[in-house]
Amino acid sequence: MSEGNEPMEKKGSMKRLLASQIGKYVFFAILVVVILGGLAMGLKKVISFDSKTTKIGYEDMGELATQSAYCTEVNVTDASRKLWKIEIPFTQSKYIYSYDFIIKAGFDFEQITCKEVGENKVIVTMPEVKVLSNELVDGSFKVFHEDESIFRQVTLEENNEALENMKKNAEKNAIANGLYDNAKENAEVILRGFLSGLYDLDVYTIEFQYQE
Repeated sequence: MSEGNEPMEKKGSMKRLLASQIGKYVFFAILVVVILGGLAMGLKKVISFDSKTTKIGYEDMGELATQSAYCTEVNVTDASRKLWKIEIPFTQSKYIYSYDFIIKAGFDFEQITCKEVGENKVIVTMPEVKVLSNELVDGSFKVFHEDESIFRQVTLEENNEALENMKKNAEKNAIANGLYDNAKENAEVILRGFLSGLYDLDVYTIEFQYQE
């Protein structure tokens, strides 16, 4: 009987050995998948960007934009390390680049009032003209010169400060070149067209008065 059962016992032991080996391979395969998955997740955290909208609000603008100016501002960022006010060689970083801005000017529409005076005169009281928006044009960034030293790199804070100065200069230059004057002229044209539906302009005189 023992001799007859020997092949069966060998078969059983072989099955157990094979199952044991397969179990090891499965265990190692699962372990490799877990490790690779962990590395992939870790790598994703390093190279991916995550952003979300935290709040969206809507409100009536109540603004009348009557003139826009397209301005190109060039900036020169020159940074270096100094010792006793003397520039250290090979520490100079210099960038020359430009951005385009659109500056819009106009009025607070809710503060514009219209009053009929006498028989043939209408006085339109206008609020102070102001800048309504100052926006950077997407895709307008141009680099003319780029030379950065590994010993003195331009920081993100310096870049942000330079961008704010460019926006302020663009607004200042637009105003100096007639942004406000053009905004007033266009506002009068628009409002005259609107009032022509209410008054006969061959009979009525429209006068605009601006608050200071």
